[in-house]
Amino acid sequence: MQIASLHTYPVKGCRRLDHDSAQVEPWGLAGDRRWMIVDEVDGQSVTQREVPGLAAIRPSIVDGVLRLRAAGAPDLEVPEPDAPPVPVAVHRSRLVATPAGPAADAWLTALLERKVRLVWLDDPTRRPVDEHYGEPGDRVSFADAYPVLLANAASLEALNGWLAEEGSPEGALPMARFRPNIVISGAAPWAEDGWLGRRLRIGGVTFRAVKPCDRCVVTTTDQETGERGHEPLRTLGKRRNIDQKLLFGTNLIPDGPGRIAVGDPVTVI
Repeated sequence: MQIASLHTYPVKGCRRLDHDSAQVEPWGLAGDRRWMIVDEVDGQSVTQREVPGLAAIRPSIVDGVLRLRAAGAPDLEVPEPDAPPVPVAVHRSRLVATPAGPAADAWLTALLERKVRLVWLDDPTRRPVDEHYGEPGDRVSFADAYPVLLANAASLEALNGWLAEEGSPEGALPMARFRPNIVISGAAPWAEDGWLGRRLRIGGVTFRAVKPCDRCVVTTTDQETGERGHEPLRTLGKRRNIDQKLLFGTNLIPDGPGRIAVGDPVTVI
């Protein structure tokens, strides 16, 4: 098995960046989900669950500066801010983060047509991983719950085979629908089910496979257009419904830092 592709999402809910290599940090791949759009009133994260149009926002990082691009809007550059932190929330997880400032807030509010703010996780050690799955000291950025999401290319091929069998009008789905950090090739379909509770050595870094990923409506969102469909949730509901959870992918927690690259070997320890 080996790494087929690597991805980060600088702004939670927005478009991905593709990488040939990535630095693994205790809270995830470097630069992954360190920025987040939140509701202006309650500080709750705004995601593709309720705003699928986030998929059309294209972030990049240039010399430590966040650059945002979207059709019909001028490009926006946002340096890492230095301001008093404000309360924010990722689902039920509450912490504080640094506001990016009025220019970023106005740009996003106009684009999304709702009052939002942009915040920066200046200290990524603030947010612990769920104690039921993590160890003391495990941390996560603004990702939903875990530092790294791994997906298996063969499992996607199997899923697309089911879609073809059922004559799905949506056709084969790309891996982008699942927003993984690490995609692997060379494994059997659904081999990841047998990795839970074990460790993976990916390149020179070891990871704990702690929990399968329960999928939500975001997977039905075309990551190029922001348009919603019905798949893959309809088919996962028929074929991968385990304890009322629709599973695709595996959540990982790194044991320590290191660097990984496309083509690195993946071994189950």
